[in-house]
Amino acid sequence: MWHDEVLAEIYKYREEYAKSFNYNLHAMVEDLEKKQAASGRKIISTPIKPTRQKNKYLIET
Repeated sequence: MWHDEVLAEIYKYREEYAKSFNYNLHAMVEDLEKKQAASGRKIISTPIKPTRQKNKYLIET
């Protein structure tokens, strides 16, 4: 089986991080939001793509 050392390191870090919060997703999100705010970087939101509308001119057969 193919083994990627970079991915293995990422998975290891992710597991350690989740374990440090007892796998509590809300606590992890709160921590990440604090880190994001402390970074001082500008946060940019991308616009939501419009949902695809049904074509009203098509005739169902």
